[in-house]
Amino acid sequence: MSINIRPQRLIVEGDPSEMKITHQKCREIQAPIVSSLIYGFAREIGYEKAIEIAKNVISQDAVASGKKSAQEYSGNTIAELSKIVKEVWAKDNALTIEMLKENETALFFDVTHCEYAQMYVRMGIKDIGFFLSCNRDFSFMEGFNPQIELRRTKTIMEGAECCDFRYSLLG
Repeated sequence: MSINIRPQRLIVEGDPSEMKITHQKCREIQAPIVSSLIYGFAREIGYEKAIEIAKNVISQDAVASGKKSAQEYSGNTIAELSKIVKEVWAKDNALTIEMLKENETALFFDVTHCEYAQMYVRMGIKDIGFFLSCNRDFSFMEGFNPQIELRRTKTIMEGAECCDFRYSLLG
């Protein structure tokens, strides 16, 4: 396995099965570094501007992650998206999911427990947790499959009792 550091992203090459780190653990490792940068930039250029820049950079990363996931899962349909949700995002009980609808054109579920949100609260960075994780979901779909629309009206990170994910194939 090799690791190459490029100006905009850390790329890990090699057999993914050799990787023992979960998606949630990756976010846990990233959060202290990213939050320190955001807060540091906020002191210099203002909170709103720092958040705007961070959102744009995180969005770009999420688009790239969506493209990479479609390649890794050899497809970009609702079926592959469902596998990503269950096998990557929810791995090791990072999310508790109540599946409402799952077929060729729709994937509807509620997240009733989110370890990502709990982690950001424990770290004392709840104010930016939404930007670090939740906000990525829409941009991820741009890269994964822009013909799948995500509708979500609430998140645990924003104080709701659940996150309501509604993915639908357009057309």
